[in-house]
Amino acid sequence: MDILDTIKDQISTNNILLYMKGSPTAPQCGFSARTVQNVMACGQRFAYVDILSHPEIRQTLPGFANWPTFPQLWVNGELVGGCDIVAEMAETGELKTLLDAATAE
Repeated sequence: MDILDTIKDQISTNNILLYMKGSPTAPQCGFSARTVQNVMACGQRFAYVDILSHPEIRQTLPGFANWPTFPQLWVNGELVGGCDIVAEMAETGELKTLLDAATAE
């Protein structure tokens, strides 16, 4: 499978997907750590991909997403954004609403 197909498949089969450095229990950068804390605080199950373990995804995803940095949070096939956007949405309660809706479908 082509790496772009792999990325599209990951995004389409997971309602909530976080591309991050490391794992939720062992994030490998501060931005990934902050993002995963905000997502976990919403209480929904989510999938993640460690881009450090998958250099081909790390190289290809920014071009596909038109978003240059990691982490990247995807919900229902749409890019939500990175650390700052997720943190702002968590503060306003918008993130929990979005993630609750994503898992309710």
